[in-house]
Amino acid sequence: MTSSSPLSPSRERWLLLTIAGIQFTHILDFMIMMPLGPQFTRLFGISDAQFGLLVSAYTLSAGVSGLFAATYVDRFDRRSLLLWLYGLFALATLACGLAPDYGFLMGARVAAGVFGGVLSALAQTIVADVVPFERRGRAMGIVMSAFSVATVAGVPLGLWLASWLDWHATFIAIALLCALFCAGAWLTLPPLRAHLAAGQPVAWHAIGEVLGERNHWRAFAMSALMMFTGFTVIPFITIYMQANVGLTDEDIPLMYLVGGAFTLLSARWFGRMTDRLGKVRTFSRLAAAVTVPLMLTTLAPPMALPLVLLVSTSFFVLMSGRMIPGMAILTSAAAPRLRGTFMVLNASVQSAAMGLASFLGGLIIARDAAGRVEHYWVAGLIGVVASFASIALARRLALHGAGQGTPG
Repeated sequence: MTSSSPLSPSRERWLLLTIAGIQFTHILDFMIMMPLGPQFTRLFGISDAQFGLLVSAYTLSAGVSGLFAATYVDRFDRRSLLLWLYGLFALATLACGLAPDYGFLMGARVAAGVFGGVLSALAQTIVADVVPFERRGRAMGIVMSAFSVATVAGVPLGLWLASWLDWHATFIAIALLCALFCAGAWLTLPPLRAHLAAGQPVAWHAIGEVLGERNHWRAFAMSALMMFTGFTVIPFITIYMQANVGLTDEDIPLMYLVGGAFTLLSARWFGRMTDRLGKVRTFSRLAAAVTVPLMLTTLAPPMALPLVLLVSTSFFVLMSGRMIPGMAILTSAAAPRLRGTFMVLNASVQSAAMGLASFLGGLIIARDAAGRVEHYWVAGLIGVVASFASIALARRLALHGAGQGTPG
């Protein structure tokens, strides 16, 4: 299999659906931590800042492992590497489900981050390797729909399992799903060695080549700002909605269900828009639009559930939607020969940015005497500034393949 020998439409579709399935479990494993925040703070007797550290542990370890992975990711068949990393990720997720206390769970989250962060970058690299530039927006729309499915189905079902049994059952169920998708990937993914035909770059030399190009630094900065836009706010949405807005434990799954359903419906449309209008133009519009529900979320007073769902759904749709053109831009910022190394380094940047943003958000917010969350809007304002800065950087990037008649 080479990128110059394209897959048949049906084979490409199965590959994209398999990658989307892998992304679904990886995203769900990360996302489910955030709505479980009130349970963890109550069961383990930890503060909001300690919970933010629990979220950050995953992303920061993913960032560190990505730096190491950059030394080998372009030296192996992508199929084999994906299967190994996914299997180890499944075991780490199982360890989360078996964790007896906060310390053990922290260690398991670090292990999950080590494999999960690299896994996501590798999946995106495979999509960029096999799908031509002019159709990459649609392909990213399919893969990114995994976020929507995780939100609309995975998170509500995970929360239902946590309330019916306990939170351990949720992670054990995710580990079982990983085993299922791992078998599917083994059966459906072809060998992916096209990048090896150009010659294997010496590990540190490849990193040096990636880091030696100014365009890549701009792409990394844009990527970090994309993550900062959401992750000073996202880990604490459930805590804020319950403490300040008045939602109950039963309302939270509905918030994710409705938001995820609309995100799922809009993902393919955003993918087509990305290819039709251009990646940078679509990203700029969505990244600007998301700042409105972002601030509304952090300033929301007690309100009726339908109004909460209107704000939260807009937030989910636009926050997820901007990632479709955003990732299409980033996967096109590096030459194909170095794309694996670039994407793994980019995953490290994203993971580090998410971890720092989550940790910063935990430090910013506080509780008053009545237990209400304070200063959440400050975290939102940081996200707004980051979003507009990411737009400025996106407009300065040079994209490989953009000269083939397709607008960047």
